[in-house]
Formats: sequence, structure tokens, C-alpha cells
Amino acid sequence: MSAMSRRIPHILGLVLALVAALLAAQYAAPDPADAATGTKLRDGTGLYPRAIRLEHSGAANGRVLASVVTFDGNNGLGAIYESTDDGGSFAEVGTVADPEAAGGQGLCCATLYELPRQVGDLPAGTLLWAASVGQDEANRRMTLRVFKSTDTGRSWSYLSTIATAGNEKGLWEPEFSIDASGALVAHYSDETDGTHSQKLVAARTTDGLNWTGHHDTIASALASDRPGMAVVRKLPNGRYFMSYEICAAAGQYICVTHYRTSADGWDWGDPKHLGYRPETADGKYFRHAPNLAWGPEPGNPNGRLYLVGQVMYNADGTRAAGSGRTVWTNSNNGEGAWKEISAPVAVESQTVDYCPNYSSALLPSADGSRLMEIATDYEGTVCKPYYATGSAQ
Repeated sequence: MSAMSRRIPHILGLVLALVAALLAAQYAAPDPADAATGTKLRDGTGLYPRAIRLEHSGAANGRVLASVVTFDGNNGLGAIYESTDDGGSFAEVGTVADPEAAGGQGLCCATLYELPRQVGDLPAGTLLWAASVGQDEANRRMTLRVFKSTDTGRSWSYLSTIATAGNEKGLWEPEFSIDASGALVAHYSDETDGTHSQKLVAARTTDGLNWTGHHDTIASALASDRPGMAVVRKLPNGRYFMSYEICAAAGQYICVTHYRTSADGWDWGDPKHLGYRPETADGKYFRHAPNLAWGPEPGNPNGRLYLVGQVMYNADGTRAAGSGRTVWTNSNNGEGAWKEISAPVAVESQTVDYCPNYSSALLPSADGSRLMEIATDYEGTVCKPYYATGSAQ
């Protein structure tokens, strides 16, 4: 979980309280006149957007599916949208209604994934949706629950649970990948270890039902550090690239974006190695809620990585002029300097909390020439998702 709460759980740790106080002193409350550019995905709350292009679903290949977390009264829901014109327009086609997220129990930070290969009895093309459930319950025991769809997102059924908290601390931000052995891997943020404020953990399954091998991937030697929000993409050279944030109590690089790589998508090396900070040639860096995508690039066998963060800063720690309006690209497997391009969605709000430009979804076009983005921003006091497509260069 990031240092900023998405739905502001009832119980906050001391580290979170300190970070919130620092941020509150630095940034103003949302201006009702501010709103992102682009087209609204829904005219209501829509948090933590995700987007995929179907590639293993037969006649449905090429469709773009998107998801956001929303609420109907006290019931947390996953709203599923579909585009048949490559992100030009969307229609709501399904809902994930987990009974464990109903009645005010809480729902957070869902992900959407298409299986690229068969896992157990789950054929390639099976859609998976997973989220953090139960953060608003008294004496909570949060879970990471997985649902599946075999009809391109129209209907959903419970599949399995990745992890269940052994105490009242949080489990957050599940994301999926397939490792080199063909197993389905879940990456998530874990607050339940008494020796770490938060760490990144991975588990895997060969049948979609039984999750094993839970182990730390990023766990700082400094107990107050909070690695979180992992996203993993496999590169054409066979290596795996993970982006994430590391939040700390204070300082210029609070919640700064980091990355690491892995040869097999399962073993990420020494968990105490915190990784590397991606930067532009002039030293800009992202803080808070990073998200990552990979797409093809004509003439480049490496393809192109895309990275976005909630706020962009200059090397001297001042907020960069293009913050909220910028995506980065890298055509060398994430190594070296990153290049700035205009974000398809320009987020106007200067607020730093669980809404504006928070873990924005990026989806390159099939030919690598265009980039779609879904980003959230306030309209008045409601956090809404906006989408648009722009140049990938």
C-alpha cells in the first residue's frame, strides 16, 4: 500500500500518519474546477484503473478491456469495460461483485489480466481479476482474492485466494505475471510482517487454485521503508522488469519509483537490494504510484517500456512543470536515461492522494505507434477515470 490511502482505512500506522501530514502541508485540497483531459470512462467513482488488449481470446482478440474499483453504497465492485475500437470508446460489460467486499468490508486496488497460456485447467485467454478485500472491517484479516471470467469479462466467479493476513495489517495491490517455468505469479504488498512496515512478496500457482512459495522480493533492511505497488513486464530478451515505489518517513525521495530485473520472473535476488531509480537525462524522477507497460517499437527488437508516476520532480526536488502531463519511455530494456513524452491524459489536480494520476493505466497500440492512458482525477469531490490516446513518441 502506498503512503496515501486509496479509501482511507480506519487504522493507519505511524509511518502513514507522518507521511500524510507531510503531504498535507505541501499540497492543497482539490479544486472543484480541476479535472483531467480526455473522455470520462464513467460518470461516478472509478479508482485504480487497469487496461489490457486481448491477445489469446480467439475472435475477441484486439478488444481492449478496462477495469476500475467502484462502489454501490457500501458494496465494493470491479467495473469491467470493453472497447471494440482500440480505446476510442468504452461500454460497461461486466461487474465483479465479491461478497467479501460487500457491506462496507472494503475493496481496493484491483488488477485485470489475460492468461497468455494455459495454467492448470484454465485455458489461455481466461481473464483474471484480483483485489485487496476487507480493509474496513473491525479486527480485519485482509485477503487477496482472485476471480475468473471465460466470456471476455461478462461474468465472473471466485477462483482462489492468494494470501490471507494473519493479523490486522494490510495486503495490497496484487499484480500478475507468468514466470519462466510457466507458473502464474502474484506480486503484492504485505504489511503483516512485524519486522517490516511493508514489503513486496511473490507467490505462484500451477493450477490457479493453490498458491505456494510466498517469499520476499523487496524487503528493506530499514524497517520503516515501504516498498509497494509492484508491476512486472516480460521483455523480449526474456528478462523481467519490475517497477515499484519505496516510501519512507520523509525526505526528497519519499515514495520514489524504483526498478529491478529478474532472469526468470520468480527469483529477484537479495530482497534487501532496493533496486535502481529510473531518471531522465536531466535527473527528473517520479514519486508515488508508478505503473508500467511494454509495447513494440518499429525497428527495435527490445520494444519500448512506458513508465508513469503520480508526480514528476526535477533533480533538485522541486515539482516539474510537466508533472501530471508526462509519460516516460525507454527503448533499451529500462537501462539508461528515460525520455519524456506527452501523457494522453493531462491530470490537472495538484493534490497528492489516492486519486489524481494514481497508478494510471498505460496500453500501447499493437503496432507501437500510439499510447492509451486511463488516469483518475477529481471532478468536484468525486474521483473519476478519464481515457485518451496519443502518440507513443
